[in-house]
Amino acid sequence: MLTLVGPYVNGAAVALGGATGAFLGTKLPERLRTAMPQTFGLASMGLGIVMIVKLSHLPAVVLAIVVGTIIGELCYLERGIGKLGAKTKGLVERVFPPRAGLSQEDFIEKFVAILVLFCASGTGIFGAMNEGMTGDPQILFTKSILDFFTSGIFATALGYAVATLCAPQLIIQLILAYAASYIMPLTNPQMIADFSSVGGLIMLATGFRICGVKSFPVANMLPALALAMPISYLWVRLVH
Repeated sequence: MLTLVGPYVNGAAVALGGATGAFLGTKLPERLRTAMPQTFGLASMGLGIVMIVKLSHLPAVVLAIVVGTIIGELCYLERGIGKLGAKTKGLVERVFPPRAGLSQEDFIEKFVAILVLFCASGTGIFGAMNEGMTGDPQILFTKSILDFFTSGIFATALGYAVATLCAPQLIIQLILAYAASYIMPLTNPQMIADFSSVGGLIMLATGFRICGVKSFPVANMLPALALAMPISYLWVRLVH
């Protein structure tokens, strides 16, 4: 029977970091609360670049990200996630007081960005699948360290709603880990490389968004992750 550790550690890191950051709030120095998100955005972009360069078939990666984003836009995926984030914020604020000085638009902008960072990063997805196949949780342990500090810093502004992201993150990682034993035998190294590259592009876009450089519709890009491996496979069979 498969025994998983990484997803639970990662979920606990987000919950604990988010709760700690929300509790501390403005007690943290302003310079720290301002500078650290920029550092997290830079880390996201750096990780994205590392993942992108692993690509095997550039046309397949580009096609997956373009078609996936079109699907996300047509489905209004980011709008739906934003509405869910707003509802979560409302439920949490019934128990905990809201943060002053943060508009609804600012909250949704940041909430969607960290939702993607926690729940749909290539590191988390690949780490969960890797543990499901090999039993090695090291990738998710590494991600947990970053997620603890990231959730803590963002929670100083967004409040306890950040801690609730541990739930969808845990569910997604558990599903991927348990499904990995069925998915991985159907893949090859080229498909995995192209999958990682698509995840890297989304991580890069997320980093730009967190840093406030460009507000990419990162949530609308998520369907590209589901298309990456099939398109990579078809590209090799039909074109390459």
